[in-house]
Amino acid sequence: MTEDVSRRKMLSLLGFGAALGLTLSAALTPLEAEAQEATPATPAAPAATPEKATGTHGMQRRASRRSHRSERRTARHQRRHTRRTGQPAAPAAAPAPTQ
Repeated sequence: MTEDVSRRKMLSLLGFGAALGLTLSAALTPLEAEAQEATPATPAAPAATPEKATGTHGMQRRASRRSHRSERRTARHQRRHTRRTGQPAAPAAAPAPTQ
């Protein structure tokens, strides 16, 4: 083969090689789930705490922030009422859950 390889052909060959390399590397790498299946089973863990039963860590954190904001808002309203009327505000009933 004495033909010269054009830039266009070389670029397409490099692209094909890169695509093939990525495909093969992904196919040959064991999946995380497969690797975890190979580990020995551990004895049953103790029962989950009530906190963990209510959701993920992020869900718990958001709920905590939400209740903290609600408490701050209630305190702010009570201070404002006292400042404007001169009388302490009546304690508010438990806030209705919002969704």
